[in-house]
Amino acid sequence: MHLSIARAALIPVGFAAALLAVLALPQIGRDPNLVRSFVGAAGVLVVWAAVLFVTASRAGRVLSIRSAVRKPHYIQMFAQGTVLVYWGWHVRMVQEWAPLILAQILFAFGVDALLQWSRRDTYGMGLGPVPVMFSMNLFLWFKPEWFHFQFAMVAVGFLAKELIRWQKDGKSAHIFNPSSFPLAIASLLLIATGTTDITWGVAIAQTQYNPPYIFAVIFLASLPGQLLFGVATMTWSAVVSAYVFGLLYFQITGVYYFYDSFIPIAVFLGMHLLFTDPSTSPKSESGRVIFGVLYGMSCIGLVVVLGALGAPEFYDKLLPVPILNLSVRWIDRVAQAPILRRLEPGRLLAIAPLRETRLRTAGLWIVTFLAVRALGGVGDHHPGQYLPFWDQACEAGKGRACEHLADMQQVYCARESGWACNERGIVLQTEFGMTQQARLEFQRACALGFQPGCDNVLFLISGTDAFATALPPDKDLPIVIRGSKGPVTAVDRGELYSLACERGWKDHCSSPLASM
Repeated sequence: MHLSIARAALIPVGFAAALLAVLALPQIGRDPNLVRSFVGAAGVLVVWAAVLFVTASRAGRVLSIRSAVRKPHYIQMFAQGTVLVYWGWHVRMVQEWAPLILAQILFAFGVDALLQWSRRDTYGMGLGPVPVMFSMNLFLWFKPEWFHFQFAMVAVGFLAKELIRWQKDGKSAHIFNPSSFPLAIASLLLIATGTTDITWGVAIAQTQYNPPYIFAVIFLASLPGQLLFGVATMTWSAVVSAYVFGLLYFQITGVYYFYDSFIPIAVFLGMHLLFTDPSTSPKSESGRVIFGVLYGMSCIGLVVVLGALGAPEFYDKLLPVPILNLSVRWIDRVAQAPILRRLEPGRLLAIAPLRETRLRTAGLWIVTFLAVRALGGVGDHHPGQYLPFWDQACEAGKGRACEHLADMQQVYCARESGWACNERGIVLQTEFGMTQQARLEFQRACALGFQPGCDNVLFLISGTDAFATALPPDKDLPIVIRGSKGPVTAVDRGELYSLACERGWKDHCSSPLASM
């Protein structure tokens, strides 16, 4: 449909106006930082629209708009939206963030329209910006004081999609996944500047594990896309490679590589809804296997790199995707090797009563997920979530166990468990010889009313090697028996003791209350 230049310029201005209308929501409009960011983003759209109007008028261009609703966009939108809604149902901070996702979507539509009309005469309007925004908001949020960077990520993603391109199968195609590219750029900048604290990145990675059955929800939400677009091969190979590595690591070291799971929920999410864009992944089945294995192994390797840099580990699933996108053509060439072609999952499953390769590989992924879940590879009750596992591993001298035990105790101490502060003091002194830090932990335990902490302050001064300890008091149990899931909501002593027993606190299993 042809439009006058003035009417065309009014479309992005309309998105700018809708963006400003979000400020009418009290929780948004009351924050001056968000107001500044919204006004700035709307201003960018209005100024750009004015430039488009002037330049297009002078050039005598004829602008038009057409429908560009595509199946991958609304299938991806459904999958990502399902995860966001389910996560938000259980985590309040996601509900509070929802208006800011809407603001980003409006800005994204405006940027998309202006970019297309700035470079060509026709704007293909579809749902594309929605799954891009949903994907970005599953992984990284900037706090209100820095929310302008959230809008910057939106602009970078669409600029990269429009401007960074190559020839693929004889057609011009964007190289980078438009959501993963800005996420990776932002991650690199945050790591380089040591400013992760201006984001909610850590909280996102932690709270995504809170909802019950979250692994199954992600699996089911992404399944339609896996079936329709043939990307199950990538997810399957990424999950299998990471899980097999985790099993081998546990057999060798006796502890878990990712501490509280074989595959962290945020990495599992990335394996389903971040790197699986069919437009920026290999075309061949064997190439997609390689692509998935490389993603799984990259997430594992980056944990070591990020740890050495003192950076949060949640960046591990964000950084590899653009590099893998750049490697797609090379991967497809390597995948043409005869031996790799013969080992394609679709060929190996040719005996299955399914005609299409994508259905065979999706079936393989369904069976694999159910098997891994039955074996405890994914799910809500991984033993590495709970402190007793790491306490026993530390006593046995297994690698990294004491360090992680002390980290867990520090979290529980910060939640005002005097027992955890005292236990952390003991670990710091006996395992690491950190006398000053141990004294501070004992003093904090004492201040929280845990008597052994008071005793240990004196024992530390006297130079004794024996320290006082005791079972956690009932008031501390909801804190210390919590794993990586949400808070413990049980208040009845019997329920608490039963839950403690179930999570490895054997001293609570012998209490009559545990069987009530």
